Amino acid sequence: HMEEVDVEPTITNIPAISDGKHMGFAWGPGDILVYETRYKAPCILSQKDEDIYSPILRKLFNESHHIFVGLQTIREDLPSKRDVNAQLVRKNPHSVFYSDIHFITLFSGTILTLICFLLKVSILLAIELIWNLCEVLFIDAAPAGSLLLHLLDWVRLHKADVDEKAREVLQSESPAEHRDYWDVVVSYVLQGRLEEVRQMLVKQANLQPAARSMYKQMDTLLSKMPFYNPGGTQTLTEFDVKWRHWHEEVDRCLQDNSFASNRHLELICKILLGDEDTLLDHKELLGTWYHFLVTRLLFCHPTVKLTELHYYAQSCMTMFLDSRSVPEPLDNILLAAFEFDIHQVIKECSIALNNWWFVAHLTDLLDHCKLLQSHNLHFGSNLREFLLLEYASGLFTHHSLWQLAVDYFDHCPEFGRVYLELQIERVPLETERKALKVLRVCEQRQMSEQVRSICKIMAMRALRNNRLGSALSWSIRAKDAAFATLISERFLQDYCAKGTFSDLDLIDNLGPAMLLSDRLTFLGKYREFHKLYGEKRFREAAKLLLSLMTAKIAPQSFWMTLLTDALPLLEQKEVSHQQQLVLGHGFLPHIALQKLHKKRLQEQKHNIPETRFADPISCS
Repeated sequence: HMEEVDVEPTITNIPAISDGKHMGFAWGPGDILVYETRYKAPCILSQKDEDIYSPILRKLFNESHHIFVGLQTIREDLPSKRDVNAQLVRKNPHSVFYSDIHFITLFSGTILTLICFLLKVSILLAIELIWNLCEVLFIDAAPAGSLLLHLLDWVRLHKADVDEKAREVLQSESPAEHRDYWDVVVSYVLQGRLEEVRQMLVKQANLQPAARSMYKQMDTLLSKMPFYNPGGTQTLTEFDVKWRHWHEEVDRCLQDNSFASNRHLELICKILLGDEDTLLDHKELLGTWYHFLVTRLLFCHPTVKLTELHYYAQSCMTMFLDSRSVPEPLDNILLAAFEFDIHQVIKECSIALNNWWFVAHLTDLLDHCKLLQSHNLHFGSNLREFLLLEYASGLFTHHSLWQLAVDYFDHCPEFGRVYLELQIERVPLETERKALKVLRVCEQRQMSEQVRSICKIMAMRALRNNRLGSALSWSIRAKDAAFATLISERFLQDYCAKGTFSDLDLIDNLGPAMLLSDRLTFLGKYREFHKLYGEKRFREAAKLLLSLMTAKIAPQSFWMTLLTDALPLLEQKEVSHQQQLVLGHGFLPHIALQKLHKKRLQEQKHNIPETRFADPISCS
């Protein structure tokens, strides 16, 4: 929530807006950056940090933090990036997406909340799309043949609406007559899911006995289409030869007009040939230029290599997009990935996403896979560390996610410690429980200055609330002798006013901490004297009181109280004559003692009840 301000906010005029230019903005902790943009409509990727930190997605941040910490423990001496990748199976943010996007259920009472939720899901789906592609191209770095299979899986994963439509068709009374039947068939062909195509065509063939031979011929073509098997004995060259023979057979069928009498089968035949015009006529079913790219490669260049991808990607994007439209940020990111420009991918994502979560984890993973060259920035930090520092700094602005940020700073060897020291001081200490969490972080990292600062803040707050025990505890933890002296004085003042001590458990268990200051030592020992007297151990009590008198650590305002405490001990048989003499004459003013002793005798003579001065647990 936003805090209310005490004054009206300052209005700043931005000339560019009045000139009709389109403006964008990015939020930061307490600030906002406004900039000119060429995009007329806001991109679906551009969202305020606040959105991505919503409670719905908290698990996503916690899971990715767990994965990050685990990744840092992987040995640096692994022979290759493939060994790193092997250790990351089901251990990367990719695996988190399914539990957090596809299975989130939102019960919303307002349309606005629902829209916000859908926007967040759209952002995460776009992030997942980018992540999966980077996984295929950079981490797996699949060779020719296998590369296309990975890209097909990538497209199928992100075009799941085909399966939904197929379920509707198959669950109808007559699937072959359903209005979406042919859309499903063509969509399956475009994704290379030829087994599903064959099963669907059987239903249509049963409705058309006269065209059964034509459907049989199409079924044969579909069953013959070769797919590369990475684990098989067939070489890439052998597969290429087999694929070309199949392609020529499909072309002959088209030239012979084998399917001329059935426009749907003829359409499928053209798609199997990879005819560009036919593919572009079905933009609606393809949905995106990158789906068009993968389909085109499937039916024209199945043995494409990583180094060739950029050429096909650029041409497909140009053909697919309207010449008047400007590519969206997502298009530029994916194109940079197909061009194998890792730094451009990171740069574009940083600009488009307005959040460091994705780029920080992606860069860290790529760095562990030895895919980022030592790309030092002008101020000395490398790219990985810079992004992790920015991401962790953002986490520190959140009321609970700040705890995750600590581990990110720990794994930034250059500036992580400095950033942590600066950020930890800004964490609001609303409760003692939170203060203890922050303190534990600082103590584990020997951040002595921050430990003292936190303890002083909490001690002052406790003192203002008249919670002397808590204030003393914090000051002892801070090793702040001056503040411990001040609080000890307050304890003694309260004792004089009330005749009893508060927070007895704390004072009774000071232990070595009482040596922090003379006044604290006096407080602890004076309380110990009370305990001895209460247990009727008068000899030990007299000895301790004597040491308090001679050590000269008692405040001057407390001398009369000590004098009063000594009076009852003068009459106790357990106290030796020598102790009585020292108590009576060795240190305390002789005249004051005489007057008080005389007063006591008069009270006893007239049978007057004992005054409070005779009770060492009270004070004058």
